[in-house]
Amino acid sequence: MVRKFFIMLLSFLLVSPSFGFTDQRQSQIIGNIIKNALEQYHYRNIKIDDVVSKKAFVEFFKKLDYGKQIFLKSDIEKLKKFEKYLDDEMVTGKIEFLKEAKEIYLKRVKEADTYRKEIFQKPFDFKIDEYLEVDFDKRDYEADEKSLKEFWRKYLKHDVLGMFLISVEEQEGNANEKSLVPGIKKSKKKAKKKTEKKLSLAELQEKAVKSSNEKFEKFFKRLLEKTDDDYLEDYLNSITEIFDPHTNYFPPEKKEDFDIDISGSLEGIGAVLQEDGNYIKVVEVVIGGAAWKQKELQEEDIILNVTQENGEKKDLVGVKVNEAVRYIRGPKGSKVRLYVKRVDGTRKLISITRDVVNISATLVRGTVIENKKLGIKVGLVVVPKFYRDFTGKDGKNCTEDVREELNRLKKENVDGVILDLRTNGGGALEDARKMSGLFIKEGPIVQIRDHTGKIESLEDDEPYIMYKGPVIVLINRFSASASEIVAAALQDYKRAIIVGGEYSHGKGTVQAVLNLDQAPLTTFYGKKLGALKVTIQKFYRVTGVSTQFKGVSPDIILADPLSYTKNREQDLENALPWDRIPGKNFKVWDGKTYPIEVLKKRSEERTKSNPLYVKFIEGIKYLEKKRDETKFTLNMDKVKKEEEINKKLTESFKVEKENEDLMVSNFEDSLNKGITIAPSDKANFEREFKDRKNDFIKSIRTDLNLIEAINIIKDMVMVEKGEKLTMR
Repeated sequence: MVRKFFIMLLSFLLVSPSFGFTDQRQSQIIGNIIKNALEQYHYRNIKIDDVVSKKAFVEFFKKLDYGKQIFLKSDIEKLKKFEKYLDDEMVTGKIEFLKEAKEIYLKRVKEADTYRKEIFQKPFDFKIDEYLEVDFDKRDYEADEKSLKEFWRKYLKHDVLGMFLISVEEQEGNANEKSLVPGIKKSKKKAKKKTEKKLSLAELQEKAVKSSNEKFEKFFKRLLEKTDDDYLEDYLNSITEIFDPHTNYFPPEKKEDFDIDISGSLEGIGAVLQEDGNYIKVVEVVIGGAAWKQKELQEEDIILNVTQENGEKKDLVGVKVNEAVRYIRGPKGSKVRLYVKRVDGTRKLISITRDVVNISATLVRGTVIENKKLGIKVGLVVVPKFYRDFTGKDGKNCTEDVREELNRLKKENVDGVILDLRTNGGGALEDARKMSGLFIKEGPIVQIRDHTGKIESLEDDEPYIMYKGPVIVLINRFSASASEIVAAALQDYKRAIIVGGEYSHGKGTVQAVLNLDQAPLTTFYGKKLGALKVTIQKFYRVTGVSTQFKGVSPDIILADPLSYTKNREQDLENALPWDRIPGKNFKVWDGKTYPIEVLKKRSEERTKSNPLYVKFIEGIKYLEKKRDETKFTLNMDKVKKEEEINKKLTESFKVEKENEDLMVSNFEDSLNKGITIAPSDKANFEREFKDRKNDFIKSIRTDLNLIEAINIIKDMVMVEKGEKLTMR
């Protein structure tokens, strides 16, 4: 595909002009590359025309002014004369729309900075009742300068309130800070910190005003310093993302950052971040990373600022994600403080000691869980990701690791197996095929349709069945891609019962990355051009139903603790729709089948009568409710009262009580996978392993959905034995 594409562009490169918006030749080359690649290779098979142009026009202003804080309504109306010409200017490289939009944007940014200076000259009155709408989808662009200035007054006031709460919490945190390791003396720097003068609330408020003013002074400065390439990137991605949210252009300096992941060999906190308007949002806490071990940072947290160990602070409002990552990363052993805002509106100061990702935590691990009360032994196989070493150096892959665990569990005579794919974002497609094959005799696993309409079927051609007993697959809304393929295949073959949140993630597409920084492009042009990620294929189940958009719906639905998050595929703009193709012939499981409706009703009865599960559901509903509350009070007393109520309620919903009926064993080898111990580190390793072991056992004995899955396995075992299932 790539070679054919480059040959097609060769004649174009030789005749391109060289003038215009910073570099019209560059804009023209990139614009034509993107246009031709999208029209020829994207799954949607649509042309970039006036219809796409009008949609891209709207998308552009979301990128440039997500919060509707800069442009006036009249500015958008004035620029509407270009809404049908974005496609034409993409080809010519002479982007008049971008020039005019930039000119108006810079003018409005300077005006907003003037508002800031005027607003901070007067004290805020935190006793009056007024509110700020923080959901920008519920706001329109302001009609005139007066109403925009009023918006900024409320917005800055809201920020000062947040900064005040940060200052209070930081002061209290410093006062209560103690050495966590007995016998280790604090550094002189920390001792000096302890003697710092305690500020009064009035002084803290004054400090908050000053900090907020300085933050937004830098914020507007960053906006004014946006490069022409930044504007060009926003313009081009306004067009690419009309095709789907996973199709993007990355300029040269961001090519390495398009999949920001502070993990792997990088030392940091272990989190995946993305831009959410002017904010930096946590979209994943990486298994085995520092934040994962520390257990406080959560998906959907907004990181407001970062404080280094030396006290240096960086506000992240308006900062690009690749820049934010540079402040959050750091050497192993160093500390960083993140001040985050939760979905429920509460704010939290989180201290994390940076570390490299513990690779063993990302590998398959298994254990035996014996429920004394139920009289059964269940094998749990946790698959955090679908990994495969394609280099051939060590040959490690998740399928063989699952096979190894199943062998081990069979020797322990387990009554059933739970395959845990929760929060597994996918990975190697080959392992989705092979892992499914461990549980069925043979047959198609998944169908893949490309942009030309060609359909390929990936099949399990190994007739040996690794495990023939009762199987449950656990999923949640972060189970995506390869996880959904396995869950869907085992559900369609009636080989396993799928249990979990109402839906999985719904990511049923495949992307290819076109690297533009290679010959002949660089040879003829002489500059780096970046990369283009294009959606080229779509997954379908063996029944012909797509996993895209809708995901996989479980046979038995349990409360999903992550349901308050809005980051499923269907929550993304321009996501490819659900559809279907012809199904394949396949033979369903000829072993024992289970009465799904009876199992479902028995599960509902158990969860409704379990006080811990009732509290668990209440907590989820509370977070969902808080997520939809987007108007925030600017009254200081009300803010403090709401913060206190939210914190107490959040704490009250936590499930800490362990199920003492569960005995967890045979997991030590799994926890140590991928770890090499030097003789000198043996004592430290043994101490650290003891902590990991205790954490692992506790995580199982407090996992209400896993505990319910064990109950369902018990029901399945009863069916296996020919016992009758009755309702209570």
